[in-house]
Amino acid sequence: MKSILAMACLQLSLALLPQGASAEAPIRAAQQQANYQATRDYYQQLVSNGGRLAELGLLMNMMPKGGDLHHHYTGALYVETYLDWVDKQQYCIYRATLKIETKPQQAAAQPGNECLSAEQLKEDNGLYRKLLTVWSDKDFYNHSHDQPPPDKQFFDTFGYFGAAAGYSPREGLQLLKARAKAENLQYLETMLRGAPAGDNSKLAAALDNLPAGMSADQIDQALGQAMDKLAADAATQDMIQQYRQQLAGYAQGMDDADFTLRFQTYVSRNNSPSATFAALYAGFAAAHGNPLVVGLNIVGPENGIVAMRDYALHMRMIHFLKQRIPDVKLALHAGELVLGMVPPEGLRDHIRLAVELAGANRIGHGIDISHEEEADRLLAEMRRRDVAVEINLTSNEFILGVQGAAHPVLLYRRYGVPFVISTDDEGVSRSDIGNEYLLYASRYKPSYEELKRTVYRSIRYSFLSPADKTRQLRQLDGRFASFEARVAALRRLDQTR
Repeated sequence: MKSILAMACLQLSLALLPQGASAEAPIRAAQQQANYQATRDYYQQLVSNGGRLAELGLLMNMMPKGGDLHHHYTGALYVETYLDWVDKQQYCIYRATLKIETKPQQAAAQPGNECLSAEQLKEDNGLYRKLLTVWSDKDFYNHSHDQPPPDKQFFDTFGYFGAAAGYSPREGLQLLKARAKAENLQYLETMLRGAPAGDNSKLAAALDNLPAGMSADQIDQALGQAMDKLAADAATQDMIQQYRQQLAGYAQGMDDADFTLRFQTYVSRNNSPSATFAALYAGFAAAHGNPLVVGLNIVGPENGIVAMRDYALHMRMIHFLKQRIPDVKLALHAGELVLGMVPPEGLRDHIRLAVELAGANRIGHGIDISHEEEADRLLAEMRRRDVAVEINLTSNEFILGVQGAAHPVLLYRRYGVPFVISTDDEGVSRSDIGNEYLLYASRYKPSYEELKRTVYRSIRYSFLSPADKTRQLRQLDGRFASFEARVAALRRLDQTR
């Protein structure tokens, strides 16, 4: 009966076409609708049956993913790449500590702590496997008794491979581009390098010992004077221009018909106030009017001593700069904390300050939302302001121990706060974007319509220009049409066997 009714509707639509109009459009639309329904029905079968996880994983790998909006370049590259770069730079790795030595000729030859090339290290399979577990999160829970706590383990990895990470940003970006395309991503918004802060010594006296109890106006006055000094400093301005040119060189030729690359600049939240403000200013200046550097972030362990002490000051600094350079978009790590990591008081205002004071367009992680003061009102405000949350399921599970029903993605969904699925540091986590969507679909069982909306949000909440967003959304339309046609064809084939 349904097929007869559908055919009658199609015949009626054809009869109503203006004379000379093509009959192909309604036929194509009807076929696309049938493909969509077949894909939706198949997906629903998979998420309703927990025993078909492998099939669901295949579907998520095939599915277009749109963009990855929370992506750290250094943490995205796998250890195997860094080992290749160790040898390309003629560095070596100490056997005992697994730390990189950048000047092998100065490495002391000590029994049991020889400095090995990566190739030499890989000849010892046990040592190689140990390095993988120290330079990344691989197999952590098989040997967690030998490792530091998960959050420390995660951040410590950067201290191991970091010395090799600067080898060739062009080569690294090409690797990430190839991976993104293989994973059906079309857009990458990555944090490659932060803008250079320059000499902040002239700001230290004014910013590093701000008296307690200063009013917002008094802080803004001190920040204004510091900004004037930075804006007038020729060396600072030269460094900012060199940074812009450097990123432009790295990105040259990366964009093509199927892939688009943009950068966020970023600042560490664990430096002195003067160093942090100088870096924030440089980041704002580098992103201002720059179609390649589309936003600014603040990074580093949020539970660090300086990060906790100066959090409100950092948000005040960002607010100040945003008022003066308003075209810069903000994607701020906020709320990457859980109860017990810091005292309860430390969980009550980080997301709120990032949204309401700093003016964040997107929030990274947002895990401690339920502990925020008047969290229900904050959620409503995030929805009103249309602030999207970047959800990193693998990262949140490992670093913070938050997973399943405890993850606030369900809370954000209930309150209508938009969210996107992203990877964070897929190389350290030994994950990829397909696995993040598999976790999202299998754990939270969104409908197919909601799943698609989540993918489309990764473009809508990107920091691309409006024209670029329109182009990317049209491309995503075409990718989903092809994906659903492919799934529908496979389903028909299955039904005929």
